[in-house]
Amino acid sequence: MPGLGRSLTVGYAGQEMITPVFRGARERRAPSRPLLVATDLDGTVIRSDGTISDRTVAAFARVEAAGARFVLVTGRPPRVMREIAAMFGHEGTAICANGALAYDMRTEQITSRHLIPAPVVAAAVAALRVAVPGIGIAVEYPDGRAADELFQAINWDLNQTMPRPGDPALFSRPASKLLGRHMGYNCDDLLALALPAIGGLVSVTHSNGKGLIEASALGVSKASVVAELAADLGIGPESVLAFGDMPNDLPLLTWAGTSCAVANAHPEVLAAATHVIASNDDDGVAAYLEQLYP
Repeated sequence: MPGLGRSLTVGYAGQEMITPVFRGARERRAPSRPLLVATDLDGTVIRSDGTISDRTVAAFARVEAAGARFVLVTGRPPRVMREIAAMFGHEGTAICANGALAYDMRTEQITSRHLIPAPVVAAAVAALRVAVPGIGIAVEYPDGRAADELFQAINWDLNQTMPRPGDPALFSRPASKLLGRHMGYNCDDLLALALPAIGGLVSVTHSNGKGLIEASALGVSKASVVAELAADLGIGPESVLAFGDMPNDLPLLTWAGTSCAVANAHPEVLAAATHVIASNDDDGVAAYLEQLYP
């Protein structure tokens, strides 16, 4: 799978604004009007203060007004997408949990599932605990989440009740996403330890959450599900435009015909994208779309 199965050894660092450029072997002329636009949320269109600008919302409205499809592609679970769906007028599709779940933002229903089988969840956790002693484990299901006693909840789960039912119950049913957190490691180093241990069982990546790695069913990524959606619409990758900032976006960015990394992106994402645009805080995605859809 593009972008996975390799160790990330470069630590994350903030990036200065970079003038949009084409990248080496990926150089190509993008279609003037892509037929499908897929974008990550956090760190890409969501600003550092947690907001999405009116300019960005308006830019995606231009995409749909031009007759193209607009898809959100995020590591977030559906349970935290209601506010995002409202900002975009409850229209369109969100690919959640790094490709595991497709979520209809109009009906607020999950429309497709690509889950990790329960025995694979248990096997991956056993291997991960050996590779990274002291790691905490959480499991996302289509309808909720649970964790072991070591997992530290932050971000969306902070100050919320996190069920901790014990291993037999935790691994008793298929999961949309497996999470491992160890605050003693940065995400790149944690991923480098996890890949050789569980990379043959699940697709493992990170999105720069604090000391966090994320795993989906083997072969499932943001790219795999967007490719399914595009194929259903008769759209090839050459007509897809993708935006992202973190390693969990790499499969999508390397599959899409044209890809843009925001200037604040992880170094591997900056290297992989065909363009580098202004940062999330400077509405880089909106500015790029305004040029394509005036």
